[in-house]
Amino acid sequence: MTASHQGRALRSWLLATALALATPVLAHAEPLTLPEALSRAAKADPSRPALAARLNAAEAAVRQATVRPNPVVGVEVEDIAGSGSYSLIDRTQATVYYEQSQERGGKRAARGALARSDISLTRLRDDVRVLDLLHEAELAWIDAVAAEAEARLAADRLAIAQRAQVEVDRRVKVARDPLFAGARADAQVAEAGIALSQAQARATNARRALAAFWGGGEIEIDAAALEDLSPADQVAGPASAIDLALIEAQRGVAAARLRVEESKAVQDPTWRAGLRYLNDGGDVAAVIGGSIPLGRYDTNKAAIEQARAAQTASELDLIGARSVFERKIAAVQASLAQKAGEARRIEAEIVPANARTVDLVREGFNRGGFSYLDVIEAQKALLEAKARRLAVLKSFQIDRAQLNRLTGAFTSLVPASETAQ
Repeated sequence: MTASHQGRALRSWLLATALALATPVLAHAEPLTLPEALSRAAKADPSRPALAARLNAAEAAVRQATVRPNPVVGVEVEDIAGSGSYSLIDRTQATVYYEQSQERGGKRAARGALARSDISLTRLRDDVRVLDLLHEAELAWIDAVAAEAEARLAADRLAIAQRAQVEVDRRVKVARDPLFAGARADAQVAEAGIALSQAQARATNARRALAAFWGGGEIEIDAAALEDLSPADQVAGPASAIDLALIEAQRGVAAARLRVEESKAVQDPTWRAGLRYLNDGGDVAAVIGGSIPLGRYDTNKAAIEQARAAQTASELDLIGARSVFERKIAAVQASLAQKAGEARRIEAEIVPANARTVDLVREGFNRGGFSYLDVIEAQKALLEAKARRLAVLKSFQIDRAQLNRLTGAFTSLVPASETAQ
């Protein structure tokens, strides 16, 4: 078998393999958009049902925090087994009493407020977790879109290599190029075919990783979604309301904890009432008494200072968080503008120039003015420019996902029943 026949057989096999790999079994007629992917991920969130259990625990804590102290029922027996006239049991006196502590300083209300603030904190923590999940799903969607675009670029590389191979075979047949030129062209086609297979495998894996967010399944991805540069021309929204609300809730918890500690500084009296049986004459008399701590040593001062410092820290955290969000949003928006400009210039200037160079070199090659190595170099420059543009576009979309997370762009996908406070 001649080299040209081997080359044609190799081309046929590579083309058939590429077409087979490039035709996935799709379950959806339309490409999966980002909002659809995130909606599926939010609905299939396996950790979301655990929120109900956490809320039940928080509500039980509220009920427990607002209960009153238990009363005490006691019995005291006096003047028993003494000496002298008190050595006989008939001089014994018995008292039955009921004792109750009285909480002062708003202790019960403060405990209840602290426990109720934990309910809001639990909800908001889970909402932030959902936003983080959506951010991960968005990054997976970007990986899938970029992998699809890279697979298409690899298919273009194979098509270019096959076109050059046809031209080289023609020149080899008429003895205008040596046989090794045909072998080199065959090797280029083989390398492009392998690169295409690898790119398609990466695209398949990326689609599966994305679909894993809702339990798997075949999906279709449109690589054109990578081309959307519109966020670079838009003004970013404010910082994520849910993230700021979480920090605000933490400040509320700190304030409620301070009120609890302040209430502990107020001493609680204990009241007692009962009946005393006097064994001498069989008489019964009422007994009333009470007690209250003097508060001489333990006034809970240090605990109050600790809680007040924690409240101040939480207020400063909120101010700092707003500043950090604003700074990050500004930085990401600047990065989006820079990368969008780079991608547009590559598309408008570098890619057309390299494509024109390939055409000119190929025409010169057909006339005998250039070697096959010149054709390879021109094609390589064109493919590298396209690959560079894809890398910039992917980086742009990753920055866009970061901006979406910072601004809470997909807050509407968080289940509304759980965000109500």
